[in-house]
Amino acid sequence: MRIPIALRQEMLAHIQSCLPEEACGILGGTSGEARRAFLVENELHSPVRYRMRAEIQLQALLQLEEESLDLVGIFHSHPTTPAYPSPTDLAEFAYPEALTLIWSPVGGIWQMRAFWIDGSQVTEVEIVE
Repeated sequence: MRIPIALRQEMLAHIQSCLPEEACGILGGTSGEARRAFLVENELHSPVRYRMRAEIQLQALLQLEEESLDLVGIFHSHPTTPAYPSPTDLAEFAYPEALTLIWSPVGGIWQMRAFWIDGSQVTEVEIVE
């Protein structure tokens, strides 16, 4: 998956602005390349769980359609745990066509990892700029 640095910076700014809560959002793009980030409110306002605010999520998905973009990723943060899908992430996963991207701080530096999720099967995917 190709994610340009500008999109990474946009996601990271959103994540940091939501601390100490988990942040979340949607990535739109084509052919394995993210082109647009949609920043979505975590309606749970929790540091350990997220649920996208439904109306903002729907607006983002409609905007993807308008812009002829595919849903290529769902991102969220783990402010206090590793960047790996949690049991809750796996149980609530709803977009098998999209990558799951998880941000977490490692030694004080935020890092992002990407995963394909197929049921309980998790496969890490390389992210390039």
